[in-house]
Amino acid sequence: MLAPTELPPLDALPGVSYIMPILNEADHVEEAVSTILAQDYPGQKEIVVALGPSTDGTTEVVRRMAAADPRIITVDNPAGDTPIGLNLAVARTTHAVVIRVDAHSELTADYTARGVAVLRETRAANAGGLMRARGRTAFQRAVARAYMSRIGLGGPAYHAGDEAQEAESAYLGVFRREVFDALDGFDETLRRGQDWELNLRLREAGGLVWFAPELQVTYWPRATWSNLVKQFYATGVWRAEIVRRYGARNSARYFAPPLLVLGVTASLVEAVLQLTGSTRSWPRFVRGFTSLVHVPSAAYAAGIVTAVWRADDAGIRERLWFGLVLPSMHVSWGAGFLRGLATGAASNRDRSR
Repeated sequence: MLAPTELPPLDALPGVSYIMPILNEADHVEEAVSTILAQDYPGQKEIVVALGPSTDGTTEVVRRMAAADPRIITVDNPAGDTPIGLNLAVARTTHAVVIRVDAHSELTADYTARGVAVLRETRAANAGGLMRARGRTAFQRAVARAYMSRIGLGGPAYHAGDEAQEAESAYLGVFRREVFDALDGFDETLRRGQDWELNLRLREAGGLVWFAPELQVTYWPRATWSNLVKQFYATGVWRAEIVRRYGARNSARYFAPPLLVLGVTASLVEAVLQLTGSTRSWPRFVRGFTSLVHVPSAAYAAGIVTAVWRADDAGIRERLWFGLVLPSMHVSWGAGFLRGLATGAASNRDRSR
């Protein structure tokens, strides 16, 4: 029932339900919710916010906003896990279109109208667009640059795509309500990567996931280096858990960061052995062969230097941060992936918020 030919036509102005799981986002939530309330869409709208156990006043901010606007609905999510919060929010929605939103994201004013139009025109079950990362400080701008760069996150269309196309997954997502009725929502055992997994089941059920570059969302990355590393480590752990479960159905690009970590580790070990003279007794051809382990690491370092050099529209502080942010993202993600591949995700949590 999710195939394009099987989905019933949407009404001219279908009602739209926004779902937002939230935890410790007092600095962002009011602005994020405000952009939803300001959507230039004449159809009915409601926002369901799943409140995790925040300690920074987020819950109080949202409840104050809900008291002033009946379109804002709150549900408690005491576990604080994103997929549980999403499912709790979906269960309270009442409209034909469900749009996932995030406290770190801001929608353009026409996002809803464009999203509904894409669903109608393509008969897709889910549609998403470009994640436009932005930053306020030099560090955050460097992270945003890394998000949007091919050498940074690369791969997914929603980071740097420019052509409408069928997609593997979608950033956030503008869903037909039928997706949740047919697939029982998000997998609550996946604390990260639950969007990709839902879109996998959606595609296997015959549904279409569509990338539409006219759908644009502003995303504000983590504001400190330590939180960025924690975020990417947790993301790597949970991506490995998905690989353990779904194997070859994952894109090959997910294996690049763990291979980088293994390559850099091998290079460092080889360098220590060379510096301590431990390789002197090895045959010359063996020493020459093992020295090749430095080539990938040197090529990666050259790639980072080139990326920083080409960022000539950035200030010096942003460029310096950019040079640190890129390997920080790759190595933390790769290290998390290797840990998750070896032991599974277990109870790993994203502690960056």
